Amino acid sequence: MWRSIAARSRQVVAREFCATQINQVLSETQKPFHSFPKTSLSRIHRFFSHFSANPSDDSSLGFSENGDSQLDSFSIGIETNAMEVPSFEGFDGEETQIDSFVPGGAKNDMEEETQVNEIDCNKLENVLSLLQSRVDGSLESSLDAMALDLHEDFVVKVLETPFILGENLIRFFKWVMEKPGCRVTTSVVDSLVKVICSDLRKKNAYNLWDLVKEIGEKENEVLTVDVLNELIALFSKLGKGKAAMEVFDKFGDFGCVPNEETYYFTIEALCRRSFYDWAWSVCEKMLDRESLPDGEQVGKIISWFCKGGKAKDAHTVYLLAEEKNKQLPQSSVNFLIISLCKKDETVKLALEMLDGFSGEARKYAIKLFSSVVHGLCRMKNVDEAKTLLLKMIAQGPPPGNAVFNSVIHGYSKGGDMDKAKEMIKLMEERGLKPDVYTYTVVMSGYANGGQMDQALEMLLEAKEKHTKLSPVTYHTLIRGYCKIEEFDKALKLLAEMKDFGVQPNVDEYNKLIQSLCLKALDWQTAEKLLNEMKENGLYLPGITRGLIQAVKELEAEGADSREAATEV
Repeated sequence: MWRSIAARSRQVVAREFCATQINQVLSETQKPFHSFPKTSLSRIHRFFSHFSANPSDDSSLGFSENGDSQLDSFSIGIETNAMEVPSFEGFDGEETQIDSFVPGGAKNDMEEETQVNEIDCNKLENVLSLLQSRVDGSLESSLDAMALDLHEDFVVKVLETPFILGENLIRFFKWVMEKPGCRVTTSVVDSLVKVICSDLRKKNAYNLWDLVKEIGEKENEVLTVDVLNELIALFSKLGKGKAAMEVFDKFGDFGCVPNEETYYFTIEALCRRSFYDWAWSVCEKMLDRESLPDGEQVGKIISWFCKGGKAKDAHTVYLLAEEKNKQLPQSSVNFLIISLCKKDETVKLALEMLDGFSGEARKYAIKLFSSVVHGLCRMKNVDEAKTLLLKMIAQGPPPGNAVFNSVIHGYSKGGDMDKAKEMIKLMEERGLKPDVYTYTVVMSGYANGGQMDQALEMLLEAKEKHTKLSPVTYHTLIRGYCKIEEFDKALKLLAEMKDFGVQPNVDEYNKLIQSLCLKALDWQTAEKLLNEMKENGLYLPGITRGLIQAVKELEAEGADSREAATEV
């Protein structure tokens, strides 16, 4: 099947070439016959001389066995014109006989120049047949035996022919380079690079790069930015970031200046391999030259740096893109804001970016605003977070429970319980219902401050508005009572959890048992809790179990000591 395809492709190449020659002449037949240039008549003669001499050799002409309609119509037209117009006036006003384009006729300089770049169809087909097969080390010697008339058109035609192995094309190109008088041109190199880059083969990619380096070292001004960009893009697709960086570093040696595509493809190749530091060094050069690619590609660069933990650097790219009025994808801008909110040092940058949101974009940016509010609260800039929340109420997007809870948690963690209660009131005024988390963070704030009565009031309010609470809610209060050593109330809450549909977990038991042992030395109650845990299928850490045993032994030793003292 492969041989069939290869043979067919050779026929197609030859057909295309000869059809091109015919079409060029046919286009001139629209003119009166006497206005033909001499070079066109010579081409007609050469074509039909070959055909008459080799009537069965249709392979070299590129026509099928059944003939070609273009050839038939063309030959009919020639016969008609030849019969009707036996002679015509030449360019100099002299009569020129029709046999002036038969063998031995005069040839001018233009005709000689045309012959220089003619392609021998037979030799072209022989070369293609050789290159389309798998050959060993005899490729170069086989090419030598063909005695080819090498010129740019011939080489380009070979390089652009389909179904040729990339490794054979590279060997053919090297063979051409070594021939005396053969000059490597930009057009030829461009053709080779485009063909090899269309086939994602790692071995061919590296061989091509070695060849390009050799060309760049020998020939001045042959390599172009487009050729080097093709190589960088190829290495990017292959996931070879270091090779792409090597090509980038060679631009100066080859006399080329990187353009927008150069920077983009190099950064892409490096980020694909997570070489973010190298990628940023390339990006800095891009920023210095203010050579940004289109908005879509800039958006991708921003996203890559955000993914690599370089949100601050990505923001620098964003600022230049804004200055240059690049239209960035909204998804990249959103990703940048969220990434900036992950670190305290860059939250303010994200806050500044929110000023650019308006209209529909602001309406659907609730996640972005929530991220900034959460970041500000994490930094303990709760008042600034509250200011942003109030802006959201006034201008949108309307804040939900998550935004309010972030601010409430910030105030509760800082012990400013009045402002926390104030935010709950504002929340309810806007028709939002405080959830279990809301009550839990406020209770935690009160418990951390030792205000257990206020914390208990929040628990009662939560029970009224929610049919089910979370284990964390009770855990917060149990820890608070243990902290002030009110163990009875803590045990009461533990029992209440079951009645309210909340199953105690290891944390509640562990905290209570440790407090009973270390502060109250009440190993009996602690042991009861341990047995209760076993019944519920919970496992207490070994260190806490050992603590119960240690307190029990300590008490026994104390009793023995008191008894001995009494006997004495």
